[in-house]
Order: sequence, then structure tokens, then C-alpha cells
Amino acid sequence: MAGMKFDYAPAPESRAIVDIKSSYGLFIGGEFVDSIDGRPFKTISPASEEVLAEVTEAGPQDVDRAIAAARTAFQTTWGPMRPADRAKYLYRIARIVQERSRELAVLESLDNGKPIRESRDVDIPLVAAHFFYYAGWADKLSYAGFGPDPKPLGVAGQVIPWNFPLLMLSWKIAPALAAGNTVVLKPAETTPLTAVVFAEICQQAGLPPGVVNIITGAGDTGRALVEHPGVDKVAFTGSTEVGRMIAKSVAGSPKKITLELGGKAANIIFDDAPIDQAVEGIVNGIFFNQGHVCCAGSRLLVQESVYDEVLTSLKRRLTTLRVGDPLDKNTDIGAINSAAQLERIRELSDAGVAEGAQRWSPPCELPDRGFWFPPTVFTGVSQAHRIAREEIFGPVLSVLTFRTPDEAVEKANNTPYGLSAGVWTDKGSRILAIAGQLRAGVVWANTFNRFDPSSPFGGYKESGYGREGGRHGLEAYLDV
Repeated sequence: MAGMKFDYAPAPESRAIVDIKSSYGLFIGGEFVDSIDGRPFKTISPASEEVLAEVTEAGPQDVDRAIAAARTAFQTTWGPMRPADRAKYLYRIARIVQERSRELAVLESLDNGKPIRESRDVDIPLVAAHFFYYAGWADKLSYAGFGPDPKPLGVAGQVIPWNFPLLMLSWKIAPALAAGNTVVLKPAETTPLTAVVFAEICQQAGLPPGVVNIITGAGDTGRALVEHPGVDKVAFTGSTEVGRMIAKSVAGSPKKITLELGGKAANIIFDDAPIDQAVEGIVNGIFFNQGHVCCAGSRLLVQESVYDEVLTSLKRRLTTLRVGDPLDKNTDIGAINSAAQLERIRELSDAGVAEGAQRWSPPCELPDRGFWFPPTVFTGVSQAHRIAREEIFGPVLSVLTFRTPDEAVEKANNTPYGLSAGVWTDKGSRILAIAGQLRAGVVWANTFNRFDPSSPFGGYKESGYGREGGRHGLEAYLDV
């Protein structure tokens, strides 16, 4: 049996389960409507560049209409409703997500480019879990630690990114509704389709009109939404650069705001770490979702004495990753989300080479059409290199070394970001000691990218402020 190599036959998931309409309007006041002053744009599959559907870019008057619908629903139906009844709607949405999970997973992989295995096993189950979790909170807000009778804020304007389209939607909408607010949400322009189907799910659940409104569009639509005087709360997940502009635009207004922005997380491997387990964690930390993860473990800090062993094992593991069709159940790494993102990944990778780091990728054939980038590892990286400082948001890992725990902490914290970190060691005492010194909102111990709706998530410094998930995630949607 030694040396036998098993090849994987194609195992494509059927597209037949998804019925994509040729065009979609805006979801305002409980129904799909035509735009007043917007224009159509196309959403494509990043794996094949085929046009999937035509979507509407909402104009300023459309934004006005959506916020007015949300305000009316807040004042007349959703706000006055018994919290236990609000919970029933959230439970209903969660169950419909589960019932339609296969359809949602296929649509997410088509529109986003991520492997179906991740959409099916990670994204969609977590979406349902978030709605179940916050449904449980809806009638228990007085026990959340924010006073005996916390009140909702009103209308929440929410803007989400393209890397986890439906999961980010659930992170935003579930706590907002549980707290009694109504919502106007704008998905990313490259990945609007699961948000549009979520609008259908709201109809299916019988959610009162105007409680959830979904308006599609690009940056201008998002700007019109967050700057609108009719919005009481702004929630944004995306780049630090856009987050800064949003923070400036709401400064001086009564709006509450939470920002979940970029990251450049350190994944720290100590010499007593279980190496094989750590290598799986490194791969999961940076190559999951093609590295399109704000909390990705994009800086690997390895203790010098195990550097050779870790790198040898890591390279061997990377040669087994399969890059290709996102709808194939065997695919590990799917397509890069857009031509613009691929260009950024290439630019920063070229900068890494130009600044003297050594670049390595396993041999892999990339498809002819679509946007693709091979899993890439840089060694010989210094802390001054752009690839060690800037968020690449792609399947690119920068490897640095350290000798002492103090040096590991210092290097890990030497970043303008502070979203997440990982610690790999056999000693529980060391995990606790190091975690307490890391300026990161989430620290994973002997694992990475592990999410749970009951656990808060968010950052320090340029990674933003506020928390999503858990009891803490309610605070941003309550008048406290």
C-alpha cells in the first residue's frame, strides 16, 4: 500500500436546486419593488465570470423609501410587539434557513467563489445558529445586564462585506431584531444574491412589512444609508479605510456605531505545540475562504527551534490542497471574489518579492477562466515588510520567527490592527499568560477561526470597536 496515491474524481454539487431569477428589485416594505432613481448592475460568478443575475443599485430616493418603511414598522408593528412574539419570527427564520440550507450553500458558493464544503458546513449552519441564539434573547433583554428595561434604538443601517455574505447578514440582523429594532441592510455589490433570497425568507416567515429591508448597490448606496438622518444605528463590517470614513461621517450625530474592520492576526507556534495539529490550524487560519477573512492568521510566528519542522510539514500539507471549482465537494480553495481583489493580492505579493522575502507555492493548475490565486507562503519576512503589515485578504501567509515568549508577544502586537490571534502550545498556563498580553479581540488557543453565536467578536485599534455575537452583541442595538 505504501506510496499509493488516490486521485479525487470530480464531485460537483448540482446547481439545479437554485432558481436564480434574471433580475431582482429592491426589498422594501415587505415586497420587491422597482428602483425610483437607481440603475441595474450585474453580479457574476468569480469562478467562471458568467453573469448570474441583474441586480438594482439603489439610489438616494430608494434609500429614503427603505428607511421610511423601517421607521413605520418600528413605530407600528415591531417596536410595540411582545418580545416573545418577536422571538417566534426569529425562530421561524432560523428554521427556514435550515430547510433551505442546501439551496443557500450552492448560491453562496456560486456568487462568492468559496468552496461548497465551507458554505455547507460552516457558513449556513452558523447563520441558522445566530438566529436561534438571538431568538432566545428576544424576551430576556432585562437579564442581559443592560438595565431592567432596555429599549431598542430604532432603525439600524447595516453594511456588510463580500467574504461571508449571509453569515455577516445574520450577525447584523439577528441581534438588531431581537433587541426590537428594524433594519435596512446593504449587502456587498459583488455578493448580493443570498441577501435577496434572505428577503424571500422574511416573506416566507411572515415577517411584518418593513422590519427587514434589503437594498443592493455599491459604495454610493452604502454612503447614502449610513449618512441618512433617519438612521439611529450604523453597523459596518469591511475595510479600515471605509470604516474611518463612516466614523467621520457620523461624528457629532446621535447615531450609535459599531465597526468591525481589517486585521493582520498573528498565529503563534511555540516549540511544545503539537506540530501536525498546529499545521492544520495554520492552513485553516489563512487558507480558509481563500484568506478572505478579516481575522485570518496571516502572520505566522514560529519559535526558532521548530521552524524547520513546521515549515516542512506546512509545505507538505499545502501540496495536498485542491484549488478549483467551488461547487466541487473536494475543493479546498475556491476563487478569489473579484478581479479588483485579485489585483490587490498580486500587487502585495509582488511587493513581498521586491522587498526580499522568499515566495513559495505548491504546484497547482489554475483554471483558465475566473479569478484565481495559488496558496502562497513567504519566508524571510521582516516586520517592516508590507506583507507583514498590510492586510492582503487573500491566501498569502507571511512567516516570521521568535526565540522567547516576550519576543512573540512584542511581534504579535506590532501591528495597527487587533482583531484576533492564535496561540499553539501544550501548556495551559502559557496560553493564559500570552493571551492576556495580546492586544486582540479574540484569541484562539490550539485552534483557529472557531466561531460560536454565544461568543463575542470584535477588535481593538484599527480593527474597529464594538462587539458582535453573544450577550455583548445586544448592547450595540439597545439604548443603554
